[in-house]
Order: sequence, then structure tokens, then C-alpha cells
Amino acid sequence: MSSLFEPYTLRSVTVPNRVWMPPMCQYSAAPDGLSQGVADDWHFQHYGARAAGGTGLIIVEATGIAPEGRISPQDLGLWNETQAGGLRRITDFLKSQGTVPGIQLAHAGRKASTSRPWQGDRPVGPDEHGWTPVGPSAEPYPGLKVPHALTVEEIQDTLDKWRASARLALAAGFQVVEIHGAHGYLIGNFLSPHSNRRTDAYGGSFENRIRYAVEVVDAVREVWPDDLPLFFRLSATDWLEEGGWTPDDSVALARVLTEHGVDLMDVSTGGNAAGVTIPVGPDYQVPFAARIKRETDMPVAAVGEISDPGQAEKILAAGDADAVLIGRQLLREPTWARRAARELGGDVRIPPQYGWRP
Repeated sequence: MSSLFEPYTLRSVTVPNRVWMPPMCQYSAAPDGLSQGVADDWHFQHYGARAAGGTGLIIVEATGIAPEGRISPQDLGLWNETQAGGLRRITDFLKSQGTVPGIQLAHAGRKASTSRPWQGDRPVGPDEHGWTPVGPSAEPYPGLKVPHALTVEEIQDTLDKWRASARLALAAGFQVVEIHGAHGYLIGNFLSPHSNRRTDAYGGSFENRIRYAVEVVDAVREVWPDDLPLFFRLSATDWLEEGGWTPDDSVALARVLTEHGVDLMDVSTGGNAAGVTIPVGPDYQVPFAARIKRETDMPVAAVGEISDPGQAEKILAAGDADAVLIGRQLLREPTWARRAARELGGDVRIPPQYGWRP
């Protein structure tokens, strides 16, 4: 059997194949009123199509744990039961197609309160439902608002929001939760000395800078069932020559998070520093996932410019990752898993509404 179509089990959850969909923001929820942050028909058809197409695990896009935790006013949120209800419709359908539903819980930190990318990716103010972002320090991401530096008390308050959002994710029917620690959002802001200038217990040394990440993981694990997996998305490097988060740091963090109940590292890169040179191309992020897998006990998923079935198969066969996350190609081709199964000789579920025809 193709490695890409072997089932994969974490805790009590078995994913039917290694073709997984990473979180990709849709920026399509209502920005205000009772429907703020609520999934609608766009989200239902978007995720439903990829499930019907054979994707084994779908991780719903970055979903704010609080209003100020969203990237844009149009992001999904999960801080109330109305939002959980909107997501339940999606998880029920994904399960009916044999797909495992996951969700990425997120806090955008200093990169919050921006417009949708197709509207300029710029900071937005109160007249566009915007707000003041927060971060470990009053260090803005270039071109965005100066964030409010969180006090220790405010940091502890965010932990309560992570817990509450994880509880709602369970009520919404998700079987996997992923904590967003990548791409220059709040957890990543704390991890990197490039964005964390604190001098208290949350800044300075490596142990201090990872403190918030560990506390978030512990907070979520307090309420997320022991039999369900917990993922962590990490930017393995800031792509800075000095003064940033490094691959060595990522290996060290993976070892710590393994001891705190994280089951898999979703390995990406970048997003915390502007103006860096990133060698984007096929497999460009795979070596970072492979290193974590080989030097720690943490399972990993690889992401980034993976579009060809043979390419994905090679990554798994080489032992560089335990699963592959197919992003842009799944936007272009919702039934990518079916094509990969045909090309590689694997098995994938086809809905009977389609499969009965010769």
C-alpha cells in the first residue's frame, strides 16, 4: 500500500490516510452582530467539498479564542455557543464522509486587526470593526499597529480564553485541536527574541520565552480529553541570520511539548519577521519537520509547496514526516486525494452519490 494511504492513529483517533488539509483562513465570517465569527454556508461547502474528495483530516482555519484574537474582523471565532453551533454542522458532515475534523485555535497577537488580504492586508480601525492588538511587547510588526504589551495578569486571562475555546471545540464535535504557535501570532511573538523584549518571567532566556507556549498547552490539555490528540503549529525558523527563533530552538521546544501532552508538531516557518529571504519552492520546509522527527520523540506533519502525489509519497517513504498537509493544491483541486490514490494505487473513500457510476 502507498504510505500516503496508510491509516494513522494518535490516541483514540485513527485518520484514514495521510492526506491532511492545513488551516487556511477564509476571512468570510460576519464582522459584527450576533453572527460575528460564525461559520456560514461558505465554510460548510468549502470544508465539505474537501471531505467528500477524500481528505483524511481537515483542520479548520485559524479560529480566534477571543474577539481580539482574530487576524481580521471576518475571521472565525470560538468564544461562544452560537459559534460552536455553526461549526457543529461542519463537523457532523465531515464525520459522515469519514474525515476527521480538527480545528486550529489561535490568537493573532500583534498581527491582529487587519483587513482581508484581498483588501490590502492593512490595519483596520474601529470604523471597520478593528481593535488594538496585543503582544508580549509594544513592538509592532512592520506596517501594522503598535500592540499593547500584555501584563502578567492579562497573560493569565488569555489562558482562561484558551481553555474556554477548547471546551467549545469539543462541544462542536472536533476530534483534534491544534494550537497556533506559528507565523508571528501571539505564541510565536513570545517565542522569538525578535518580537519578545520582556525582562520578566516571560522574556529573555529560552526557558522564559517558551513559558507562554507551555502554559497554553497545559491550559488546553486541562480541558481537552486525554483520548483526543493535540497538535501544535510551529514556525521552525524566523529566517533571520541572528536575533530570531531558530531550528535548534524548535527541536528543544518539541522535546518540552512532548512532555506536556502535544501529540504532533505541524511544522511551518516564518511570519514573525518582515523583509527576510525565504527560499520558497517544493519541499522547502520539509527539512525542518524531518529534523524534529529525527531528533525528538514528536511526530510531525510537513507543509509547504507539496502538490504532487509522488512528491508527498516520497516525503513519507523517506521518514521525513508522518503526514503531509496539502494546502494550495486542495484549494485548486478538492478531490486531490482521489487523484493521488489513482496514481499511487491507494484506497480512498468515494461518496456513493459519485462512486456508483462506472
